[in-house]
Amino acid sequence: MKVVVISASPRKIGKTQTIMKYVSEYVLDNDAGISPLEVKFINLSEGGIDYYTGDGNFSNANSVASEYLENGQSALESAVRGASIEESNAQNSTVGYGGAPDREGNVSLDACVMNHFGDCGSVVAVKNIRSVASLAKDVMEKTPHVMLAGDGAEEFAISQGYKSEDLLTNSSKKEWMKWLERSNYKPIINIENHDTIGILCIDQKNNISGACSTSGLAYKMKGRVGDSPIIGSGLFVDNKIGGAVATGMGEEVVKTVGSFLIVELMRQNYSPQEACEIAIRRILEKEKNKPEFQVAYIAVNKNGEIGAFSIHEGFGYCLYRNKKNRFYKSKSFYYK
Repeated sequence: MKVVVISASPRKIGKTQTIMKYVSEYVLDNDAGISPLEVKFINLSEGGIDYYTGDGNFSNANSVASEYLENGQSALESAVRGASIEESNAQNSTVGYGGAPDREGNVSLDACVMNHFGDCGSVVAVKNIRSVASLAKDVMEKTPHVMLAGDGAEEFAISQGYKSEDLLTNSSKKEWMKWLERSNYKPIINIENHDTIGILCIDQKNNISGACSTSGLAYKMKGRVGDSPIIGSGLFVDNKIGGAVATGMGEEVVKTVGSFLIVELMRQNYSPQEACEIAIRRILEKEKNKPEFQVAYIAVNKNGEIGAFSIHEGFGYCLYRNKKNRFYKSKSFYYK
């Protein structure tokens, strides 16, 4: 069964958006018996075609990853396949194609992966290549290195058959040009609910792997790199213990090596939830006032227990379990 929803009105007009939202939720409920891979949401607005992918909670990416897991694929392959969904989603300004550019108008992407053997791969400041999580996997599997950066990473991608393309969409370009009028750099808490996609998977062999992908902070300085491609900061996995991923202000995550910290806390028998909360408090220890930035963590241990915690309200995550894909709001340090 295939489901196609076509709209002739702009996505932000209430009734159309509401209908598409309900259809999306129906499809993502596995009781419906519909594969997310068979569903396309098409919007014919302003003379163009784009795709509705939900409410910014990455549920489609999670559904695709879970389908690969159900089909017996490895945790790493499933995580990378899930990440690729958002990397190709032009409506998401924080990942891949359509990601927000730097101050000079160039889109550069970062990503890393880590498998259950402890092998890892990373790419930094990559231009013109959208599927950077997959590229990071290729760095891990096809080179003697852990990290490739800039032109070297792009050249490697081309040699492996990746398509070179302009990642700056008209929508992202318009927002960048508006920003140029003020040039006021200030990270926005919970922009698109995340500024990174991080995926942790446990496969049928009970192996844990993860992937992390981002276009970085909007209008960042040229060459800026955050936590996402840094093993131990944006992502860390120990197959005997568990894994963790981060999102938010990358500089703050790097300072505390957040994902590694969480896994080490779980090694000390803290639950994933306790470990995430301790990691957030570690960041806040040096903040005299309520910070104007967001950081959030997700963790899973070998038993499949989940933890999630953020500095501010508004962070959420998708969890696939028992053939159900559900969106959850995480707890936060500051709340109303």
